[in-house]
Amino acid sequence: MFTKGQNVQQEFGGQIMKVIGFEPDLIENIITQWEDQEGTIVTAKFMESQLHPADE
Repeated sequence: MFTKGQNVQQEFGGQIMKVIGFEPDLIENIITQWEDQEGTIVTAKFMESQLHPADE
């Protein structure tokens, strides 16, 4: 289980994202956020199985 504020990434993705919240009733229940190359804040939802802790 992940915690709010934890850095995570997809198994085959280099983008490090921060966990900002959870939606327990949904399959894609982990809400993440990151800043893209242009400085835009991006928010996305993932299933827990799609993510793993980021190598800090």
